[in-house]
Amino acid sequence: MRTPFTVRLIRSTPKSGWLAIAIFATLTLVCVPLAHLALPESNPLHLSAYTVSLLGKILCYMVVAVAMDLIWGFAGILSLGHGLFFALGGYAFGMYLMRQIGRDGSYGADIPDFMVFLDWKELPWYWAGSDSLLWALFLVVALPGIVAFVFGWFAFRSRIKGVYFSIITQALTYAAMLLFFRNETGFGGNNGFTDFKRILGHDITSPEMRVTLFALSAALLIACLVLGRYLVSSRFGRVLAAIRDAESRVMFIGYNPLHYKLFIWTLSAVLCGLAGALYVPQVGIINPSEMSPANSIEIAVWVAVGGRGTLIGAVLGAGIVNLAKSFFTVTVPEYWPFFLGFLFIAVTLYLPDGVVGLWRRLRERRALAAASDTTAAPAPAPAPVPASRAAAAPDPIGVSKGATA
Repeated sequence: MRTPFTVRLIRSTPKSGWLAIAIFATLTLVCVPLAHLALPESNPLHLSAYTVSLLGKILCYMVVAVAMDLIWGFAGILSLGHGLFFALGGYAFGMYLMRQIGRDGSYGADIPDFMVFLDWKELPWYWAGSDSLLWALFLVVALPGIVAFVFGWFAFRSRIKGVYFSIITQALTYAAMLLFFRNETGFGGNNGFTDFKRILGHDITSPEMRVTLFALSAALLIACLVLGRYLVSSRFGRVLAAIRDAESRVMFIGYNPLHYKLFIWTLSAVLCGLAGALYVPQVGIINPSEMSPANSIEIAVWVAVGGRGTLIGAVLGAGIVNLAKSFFTVTVPEYWPFFLGFLFIAVTLYLPDGVVGLWRRLRERRALAAASDTTAAPAPAPAPVPASRAAAAPDPIGVSKGATA
């Protein structure tokens, strides 16, 4: 009899993990909305609109980092093109946001402003149904999933792996970026999509909508962590780890790595698409620069900094790097690329297991030091025995000290 999903998940996750998720859910789903909506701006605990949008953007990046960690940390597949799937999800939802503008654009037309500027008379055929939220959500999942499935099928079937696979993924996202830069593709060219107005008739810049998007981003991250934990602790996850460490041996004992790698690859792309769909309305723009190879490389840096092969490491890495990026790009933007390069080199040389690995080593050293202190401590001296008790004590060899042979 198979154990139910929830039971297996609860058993595989330690109590500290559930406690961390509960604290995170309380902070993101309760504290942040209250701090933004209920507290006045004069209150020191009030969170501004900029802060909520920034935190929501970082949450989306954390989802992408978890998606990357699932394929790189647990399956050994290093992708340098995950920015493509993130951008495809953003463009799919951006089409819906552009249709929601209606006649409120600069030209007052029924089609987006960039099409009017390019002298287009009607929407292209692939924009059909883009005014429906359900259709947009379907495209958010389907587009990255189909592209990843088709690409992964041919790549994994041909047994392309290692650095060759990484180069091909980078070439794929670069080709897509060049395609989306062209005006005739119908996706806004260099400018992309922007000037969003509303979602389901609600103002996209209102505090309530801003908090809703933030909460959805937090809920998506929690769902990704729970799903990831279930996958990596299951039999499927053990096979993935075996493929990562010795794929030829896995094939020798009768497993087909193609199916496992294709599933986790496609799932990772879908998660990136969902993150991109939540990213676009919070940032207010999507353009082909999101597909640049540099962005995809930066995703790998997030996971390396946090510690690949650990889901919490991917979350921490994305948070650390993007908070540092926000600081540097505001104060000294010209030094941010140098800092990012230095960070990656330092992690590669001195922290191969990332921040989580450093924390584990520190805990192990502390435990060893505590154990050594315990063993090195002198044994307590025995308490003196009263004379009356010593006289009454039996002689261990059967002859008392006062007796003679």
